[in-house]
Amino acid sequence: MNLRRFSLLIGTLMAAGLPAGSGPLPKADAQFAAPDMAQVRLGQLLFYDPILSGNRTVSCATCHHPRFATSDGVSLGLGDGGTGLGPERRSDPHNPPEQRIPRNAPALFNLGASQFRTLFHDGRLEVDDADPMGFRTPLGADMEQGFEGVLSAQTMFPVLSPDEMAGHYSENDVAQAVRQGFYTGPNGAWAILSARVATIPEYQRGFAALDGTQIPLHFSDISNAIAAFMAFEWRADDSPFDRYLRDETPLPAQAAKGLELFYGAAGCGTCHSGQFQTDQNFHAIGLPQIGPGKAARFERHKRDEGRMRVTGAPQDAYRFRTPSLRNVAHTAPYGHNGAYGDLRAMVRHHLTPETALRGYTPDQAMLPALDGAEDFSNLYDDAETDRIAAAIELPPVSLTEPELDAILAFLNSLSDPVSLKGRLGVPEQVPSGLPVE
Repeated sequence: MNLRRFSLLIGTLMAAGLPAGSGPLPKADAQFAAPDMAQVRLGQLLFYDPILSGNRTVSCATCHHPRFATSDGVSLGLGDGGTGLGPERRSDPHNPPEQRIPRNAPALFNLGASQFRTLFHDGRLEVDDADPMGFRTPLGADMEQGFEGVLSAQTMFPVLSPDEMAGHYSENDVAQAVRQGFYTGPNGAWAILSARVATIPEYQRGFAALDGTQIPLHFSDISNAIAAFMAFEWRADDSPFDRYLRDETPLPAQAAKGLELFYGAAGCGTCHSGQFQTDQNFHAIGLPQIGPGKAARFERHKRDEGRMRVTGAPQDAYRFRTPSLRNVAHTAPYGHNGAYGDLRAMVRHHLTPETALRGYTPDQAMLPALDGAEDFSNLYDDAETDRIAAAIELPPVSLTEPELDAILAFLNSLSDPVSLKGRLGVPEQVPSGLPVE
């Protein structure tokens, strides 16, 4: 932003009685690596190919589909053991899921930008320049080598999750390896999946054509290709807001008013900072706990204590990563567990988080049917509700309904139509010959 426009914004905020230092506008300074289109196109096929799941029924796109703005359109999805896509996905009666995926499928926009150094709702994968691999993961030294970045490393984890892609217990060779704790090595889950891909001629040729690809194929080669595709396909930095930052293209009047509130009195820009509206940090905002939580299966409670599961620090209880708001008008439901199906309700929660927590009702979630699921038992655990409330960091904010309308108009200005559609789109078929969802 140039000095003149910054001065004008400060004057506008002061004239409106808003604190000038409450949230300066970001710069349009996102950095993206130049794509290798051969690698990108290979990654596109792998992203949509169910070959990477234990039972060959789930692909990355099952939970991250462009039809649902790179998520799945539900609060908590059904991975292995489900059939169909998005809100229409249902349990396979012959092999139903054991439980819902415990957290909401996050959108994939701009993850190739250098600003994104922390991934997953609890940040369990994060850049660490002091680590020999360049990032820290829950697996530590058990991780494979050869990743081109943190986004590439991210793709290695869903394939290990029984609820997401691996399958359960002895259903298949991948699930069996996961259950035994074999991730790396010749009998590990990643090696099994890599061998599957390596036997398919089209993938053989594709990887052989890439410079630096090792023979035999490693899962990091697969991860690098998928990451390259995601970084290219869903780059989203040409929204009306981006154009406003870059060349002063005016926002519509109501969105402009919402921008003033967002970076002023409403205080949204404190956490939702930077070009993509995330400080990459962790905050407790008092979202209600729905679904199975992240506790171990043998534990009776359905708690999800967020960042504390990674750090072990009590002060991190119920903190979750600040999500990017790019294309947020299209990425419902909202929250680490998708507790809110409506964007206005999610924004309203931020204004009075404890009141919203204690007044939450199950009808605000969007959950596909799953027999035996105990989705809302935690809502009636007063002690757990008190713990979530005690951790809240957000101060109450008072906004009128017209001001709330303005903030929603601003959030709509963060939409990038090209990224929503995707640049390459969904392939008609994949090299494995398995169905493309």
